[in-house]
Amino acid sequence: MNSERQPAYLNLINQLLTCPSGEEPEILNTHPELLDDGLVAAMLEEADNLRKFGQLNNADRLKDFAGLLGKVDGDFLAVIALKAEADRLLERGNQQYKISQFREALQSWEQALTIYREIGNRQGEAASLGNLGLAYNSIGQYQKAIKFYEQSLDIDRKIGNREGEAISLGNLGIAYQSLEQYQRAIKFYKQYLEISRKIGFRQGEADSLGNLGIAYQSLEQLAKAIKFYKQSLEIKREIIDRQGEANSLGNLGTAYQWLGQLAKAIKFYKQSLEIKREIGDRKGEANSLANLGYSFLKIHQMAEAETALRASVQIIETLRYELLNDDHKISFFETKILAYHLLQKVLVARSQFNEALEISEMSRTRAFVELLQQTLLTNELPTNNETNKLSIPKIQQIARDRNSTIVEYSIVESDIIYIWVIQPNGNITHRAANLQPLKQQNQSLKQIILKTRVSIGTNETDDEGNKIQLESQYNRDETGGFPLLQLLHQILIEPIIDLLPTDANSPIIFIPHYDLFLVPFAALQDSNNRYLIENHTILTSPSIQVLELTREHQNRVRGLRQAALIVGDPTIHPNFQLDPHNLRQIPRAKEAAEAIAATLQTQAISGDNATKVAILDRMLNTRIVHLSAHGLIDDFQSSGIPGAIILAPSGDDDGAIHAIDILQLKLDSELVVLSACSTGRGKITGDGVIGLSRCFILAGVPSIIVSLWNMGAPAAQLLMTEFYQNLARGDNRAVALRRAMLETKDVFMTPLDWAPFTLIGETETLPLSTEKTDLRRLLMSLSDKATSKQIVAGLTKLLEISEPKLFAEHLSALKISETDNVDIIAEKIKEWCKTKPKIELNLESKISLMGAGGTDSDAPEEVVRELYEALKKNKIRLGLSRNSVAVEGAAPTVGEEGPGGG
Repeated sequence: MNSERQPAYLNLINQLLTCPSGEEPEILNTHPELLDDGLVAAMLEEADNLRKFGQLNNADRLKDFAGLLGKVDGDFLAVIALKAEADRLLERGNQQYKISQFREALQSWEQALTIYREIGNRQGEAASLGNLGLAYNSIGQYQKAIKFYEQSLDIDRKIGNREGEAISLGNLGIAYQSLEQYQRAIKFYKQYLEISRKIGFRQGEADSLGNLGIAYQSLEQLAKAIKFYKQSLEIKREIIDRQGEANSLGNLGTAYQWLGQLAKAIKFYKQSLEIKREIGDRKGEANSLANLGYSFLKIHQMAEAETALRASVQIIETLRYELLNDDHKISFFETKILAYHLLQKVLVARSQFNEALEISEMSRTRAFVELLQQTLLTNELPTNNETNKLSIPKIQQIARDRNSTIVEYSIVESDIIYIWVIQPNGNITHRAANLQPLKQQNQSLKQIILKTRVSIGTNETDDEGNKIQLESQYNRDETGGFPLLQLLHQILIEPIIDLLPTDANSPIIFIPHYDLFLVPFAALQDSNNRYLIENHTILTSPSIQVLELTREHQNRVRGLRQAALIVGDPTIHPNFQLDPHNLRQIPRAKEAAEAIAATLQTQAISGDNATKVAILDRMLNTRIVHLSAHGLIDDFQSSGIPGAIILAPSGDDDGAIHAIDILQLKLDSELVVLSACSTGRGKITGDGVIGLSRCFILAGVPSIIVSLWNMGAPAAQLLMTEFYQNLARGDNRAVALRRAMLETKDVFMTPLDWAPFTLIGETETLPLSTEKTDLRRLLMSLSDKATSKQIVAGLTKLLEISEPKLFAEHLSALKISETDNVDIIAEKIKEWCKTKPKIELNLESKISLMGAGGTDSDAPEEVVRELYEALKKNKIRLGLSRNSVAVEGAAPTVGEEGPGGG
C-alpha cells in the first residue's frame, strides 16, 4: 500500500462512512486519483478494525465498496451509483414497511434486489431477499416467505455475514411459528439467539428472546414466555428500539390475557398502542386495538370493546385497500379476520344485530367484489374504500329485488355460528347455532362436514391427507336416514326453519362461510328423512354483495348469444393418467354428453376433438357452456388460484384449462355448467372459495353450476337433460335445477347421485328450445369395460348408501355361494341386474365413478369380503331370512381378473 497516500485514503473512507446514503458517488467523483488498489486495501483493513470495535454496519459497508472497486475496471463510479440507489431503495422499503405500506415496500425491495444482482452485491441481495420474505410473511403468504428467507440464509452463510445469517434464521422461525410448527420455530430462534450473543448483536438478541416467548406461549408455557418477554423488553429499551418495545409490551399483554389477568393485560396493551401510534405502525396499532377489544369483551365492557374493535377494523380496511395485488389482499385479510369476528360478537351482545350483519358482509369477498367491479361493470368505480360497502338498506333492497330469502352464516368462534335471515319483504332476523354438541362428541365442524360427505359415499381426506373413516353410528340407518345430514340440518336449518318460505318454488340463497361451503345444503335431512330440496329451491352465493353485481351483469348479457357448447369425456393426456392424479376416461360420459347435446339440439365435442384451444375459442361466442370432464383442485402453476379442467391435449399442450386461464377470458355466456369432478371446491378463505367457480364469474358469467363432489355419468346425464328441459318449460334456473334433482332422486336413490350440484349467481329464466328426452333412452346396461372388481365393489357401495327400499323386493334373488370368486360373483350380479333396471342404472353410476378416478388397489379377495359384509348388514336391515342371501362362510378362492382388471 502507498504509505504517502494512506492519510488521503482514510480521509476519503471517513467521508464515505459519514455521508448520507446516495451521496457516495459524488464524493468519489471528487477524488478520481484515489480510486486504485491502494484504496481497496485501505478499505479492507479499516473494515477489519471497525469489526473489532463492534461497528458491524460500517465494516460491511466498507467491505462492499472494496469488493466493487476491486472487480470493476473503469466504471467504478457508475457501479457505486447503482449500489447507492439500491441502498436507498432498500432503506425506503424498510421505512414503508414500518408504517404498513406493504405494497410500496414490496416494490422498493424488488427494485433493490434487481440492482444488487446486476452489480453482484451479494450482501444487498441477501438483505433484499430477507425483506421480501418479511413482507410476504406479513400478508400471510408463509410458504412464499420461507423461500425468500432460505435464499437469503444461503447467501449470508456463503459470504460469512453472521448478522445476516442470524436474522435469516430468526425470520424462518417466525414463518414456521405462523404455520404453527412451534418446535421447529424454537430451533431457529435458539440458533438466532446463539449467533446474536456470540457477535454482540443486541438487536438480534432482543428479537430472538421475544420470538422464543411467542413460541412458548403458543405451547401454553406461559411462565417461560413471560420470562423471555421481560428479557427482550429490557434490551429493547436499552437500545432504544421503540418498535420492539411496543411488540414486547403487546406480547406481555397477551400472556397475561391468557392467564386471565385482564386488568394487567389491558395496561400492557395500552402502553403498546401508545408507542405504535407514536411511530406510525398502523398494522401494529390495529393488532393492539383488536387485543384491547377482546379484553374489554371478556370483562363485559361492551362500549369500550366496540370502540376499540371498530378502530381496528377501520385501519385494516385502509391497509387492505392500499394493497394492489388481489392475492395479497386475500392473504392479508385472513391474518386480520379476528377483529371482524370479535366486533360481530360485541354487536350481537349489544343487540345491534343489523350492524353485526354489515360487519359480517364486510368480512367476506372484498377482493372478489373489487375485481368484479373492475372487470365487469361499466359504471364508475368507487373512489374510496368507504363507498365499497353494503349497508342494511341495500341488503334489504337486494332481497326485495330478487324476491328471495337470503340466509347468511358467520362462523365467529368454534362453538357458535351467527345466522341472519333476510326475507323478501326486507325483514332481518338474527339467530344463532350452538356448536357445543359437536365439542361434546370431540368433533369440529369441519370434521363433521367431511364425515357427512363420506356418509353419502364421497371420498374425503383430512388436513394431513389421510383418508377419513366413518364410525358405524354415522352410517345410513334402516329407515333411510343419514345421521350426519340430520345433524347438520339440526345445526344450520332448524334455528331458522320458521323464517323460511312455505312455497317450495320461492328461492333461498345460502351465503356459507368457510367450511360451510362444503355442505350439501340440498341434501340436508330433517328428522322425518325429508331432504331440504324437497321443500325448498336452493342456490348459493359467496356474499350478498356478489349477488348485487352478478344481477347487474346478467342484465347486460341477456340473450346476446343462442348457441350451446357441450363437451364430454375429452382424451386425457398421459401425464394426468399417472400419480398423483391417476385419471381415466369417464365411462359413459361421452354418451351422457351426446344425450345432453341432443336435448339442446347441438353436437357434443369429445375425445381428441375437445382440445383446450378449440374449447376456449368456442366459449367466447356461446350462451350456454356445459363441460363434462375431469376437474382438479390443484394449484399447478402456483398462481394462488387452484383448479383446472382437463381437456384433450394438442401438440405440446397437456389440455388443462387452469383457473388462471379462465380469468384472462371475457365471456358473455349466461350459464356455465361444470359437470366435472369437485369443480365447486378450491381454497376456502374469507373471500369465498378461490377456484374455478370464482374465475368463471370474474370472466363474466352471471350463473354457474358446479359440483361439490364427483358423480356418475348416468346420474349426471339424467339430471342435466331434465334441467335443460325444465328451462325450456319456462322454469327459472334455480327451480329447474331443483326439479331436475327431485326427478333424478326418484331414479338414483342416494344423495351421492343427485345432490352434488349447486347453482351460484342468477336465477332468471333462460328460454330454450329443446328436444324432449324419453327416460327409456337413458337406461344403460352395465358397461362391457367394467371389471369384475368394479362390479362387485360398485354393488358394495350401493348397498352401503342407497335407500333400503331399492333392494327390499330384489335382494333375496341374488344367490351367491361362499365358494364363488370375484369373477363368478360379478357375472351373477350382471345377470341379476338384467331384470332390475333401476338397480342396474344405480350400479352403473357407481362403476362410472370408479372409472373416473382409477380403480382401487384392493385385492379381489378384499373386495369380495366387503361385499359379503354389506350383504349381511342389508339382510339384517331388511329383515330377510338367514338363508335368503348366501353370505356366510370362509372367504372364497380368487379367480383371475378379466381383461382390463383393476
